[in-house]
Amino acid sequence: MGGFNFVDMMKNLWHSTGFYQSSWQNYVMMLIACVLLFVGIGLKKEPLLLVPIGFGMLFVNIPGAYGILMKEPTVLEDGTSSAGGLLYYMEKGVEWVIFPPLIFLGIGAMTDFGPLIASPKSFICGAAAQLGIFFTLFGAIWIGFDGAQAAAISIIGGADGPTSIYVTTMLKQFDLLPAITVAAYSYMALIPIIQPPLMKWLTTKKERSVRMEQLRPVSKREKIVFPIVVTLVCGLIIPDSLPLLGMLMFGNLLKECLVADRLANTASNGLMNGVTIFLGICVGAKAFGDTFLTFDTLKIVALGLLAFVMGTVGGILVAKLMYLATKGKVNPLIGSAGVSAVPMAARVSQTVAQKEDPNNYLLMHAMGPNVAGVIGSAVAAGVLLSIFA
Repeated sequence: MGGFNFVDMMKNLWHSTGFYQSSWQNYVMMLIACVLLFVGIGLKKEPLLLVPIGFGMLFVNIPGAYGILMKEPTVLEDGTSSAGGLLYYMEKGVEWVIFPPLIFLGIGAMTDFGPLIASPKSFICGAAAQLGIFFTLFGAIWIGFDGAQAAAISIIGGADGPTSIYVTTMLKQFDLLPAITVAAYSYMALIPIIQPPLMKWLTTKKERSVRMEQLRPVSKREKIVFPIVVTLVCGLIIPDSLPLLGMLMFGNLLKECLVADRLANTASNGLMNGVTIFLGICVGAKAFGDTFLTFDTLKIVALGLLAFVMGTVGGILVAKLMYLATKGKVNPLIGSAGVSAVPMAARVSQTVAQKEDPNNYLLMHAMGPNVAGVIGSAVAAGVLLSIFA
């Protein structure tokens, strides 16, 4: 009897191990998670987001872990309830759309809108870079996605991870959320690779060498009034943009008003960092093998690349028109910064410009379209939600 019990116990122990419960999807997803961790840690590309996302993906795809981490609380016979899994509670911040607006609050508290205020024409480049969103929207519908799915996929073109999460969640496309989020953040990390060839292909050496006039100084009063005016105007026109845009502007107002330094510091540091950790882990944990490893994921990755490319192309082409309209006073390279990956896209514009002229300092000029792109992606999200939600 004792021997039988021992064998039985060993059998139960073996059945509880991850090796017994594993499938090929688990190992593929763990490999993808390790690739994301390598990109974030080894290549130092978007590490603040790719490291939590990669670890969350690794976390949940260990065989047998999903049922433990995502366990729902249950009511017992005596009226008490059992505790749910760790990620069951954490993911409510994504499911209830709490985390993305808080990220925008932190972004606003860290962002200087001065270059955009000093050069309002930057709004044109920021708006043009949203071409990738609407081009991909129709492309996704054309290949078989329904309207809500296409809208969630197309927002990848805004080059803004929190916006992608927000729109996808609001449209209740939870099955698509892992693929959309991984695609959005991966392409954001690859901006220094994706954009330069397009920038050189669409511009001439003469255009890339243009030195722009120094931006005018922006007063503190302008910086305080700006977020209030943007919130009022955009809120009245597109109320669906307010959860993201309003929090972005509120964070910036905290930064610029100079009477709420502690709140601004909390929003841009402690709160921002904490929410980023939870958001990344929760999004990564949604990338479970059974739902992630599908043909639709490959289509989303391809459409995401199309969205990034078309967003970059739209911004550059409009900036080229501005170059012609101003008789050579605008460097078309700033148009590529119209995607909202702040400040990476602006730095890429600066890098490409300095390869033609090492003394050409384009960064602050590119920051205008870059910040306009953040606003533009939030507005585009509001437009999509007002149509498809």
